[in-house]
Amino acid sequence: MPEQEAAEQHGSPAREVGEFLHRRREQIAQRWAEEALFRAVFTVSRDEAVEAGRDVADALARVAASGHVADPADDGFAVVREQLARMGAARSRTGLTPSQVSNDVDALRPPVVELLVADLADAPAEWLRECANSLTVLMGTLRLVVQQAALSDGQALIDRQRLQLLEAATPVVSLWDGVVAVPLIGTLDSARSQVVMESLLDAVVEQRARFAILDITGVPTVDSLVAQHLMKTVAAARLMGAECVVSGIRPAIAQTIVHLGLDLGTVVTRATLADALAHALRRLGTDIVTATAPDGVGQR
Repeated sequence: MPEQEAAEQHGSPAREVGEFLHRRREQIAQRWAEEALFRAVFTVSRDEAVEAGRDVADALARVAASGHVADPADDGFAVVREQLARMGAARSRTGLTPSQVSNDVDALRPPVVELLVADLADAPAEWLRECANSLTVLMGTLRLVVQQAALSDGQALIDRQRLQLLEAATPVVSLWDGVVAVPLIGTLDSARSQVVMESLLDAVVEQRARFAILDITGVPTVDSLVAQHLMKTVAAARLMGAECVVSGIRPAIAQTIVHLGLDLGTVVTRATLADALAHALRRLGTDIVTATAPDGVGQR
């Protein structure tokens, strides 16, 4: 039968597709360079878009030659995965939804199928249909690879932004020469506590601080986990040569600490940030005096 003769001559449909992609990669790259997915990244040089198209076509040819046209984890995709992610991310930054980016990738398929049909015009109809199906599966896998890469890149961006927000929400301020403070607001978890510790220790080293104040006035609740984080931060600051003072312990939080049986006996505590600063200044040998105005009213 003609189909059997074609299979014996060319091997599997996937292998035929691989040979086609390698043979026609220049024409494929020229057509892909006009598609939105490539134009979104290579806005200046069309030659760069064509070169990128060749790389993708070669990668697809390797995947097809291996017969793993439905496997997004095939090694062939590793060569262009970063580039594909960059393309998908560029389209996402223009405001497109993931489904629209997926449609952009799917738009790469018709030009290739058209070239395949022309290239195998003399092949038996059944063989052409099998090769076209194999190519369609391969292009569908390419779309999946782009989506996975874009999601991974998006998650990495979210993680970076989350860390930046944590750092912005945990500023270290210099209150006096040798005195730094971290005013904490909101709930403390493991990730944020780690940022607090790193930021505070960096400030202690950079400013050669002798006192570090952790103000928890804005922390709504204190449980055993939060207390452990505070104790670790205090111990770490102590190892860096700075005395750590915890301020802002409100009556409700004090009752909670007592109820939980937490031992903060080794930690210097003060009711307010002002009290903690006054403690640090006294330890530094600085006196706080109250000036008296001409009308007899004291000014601080």
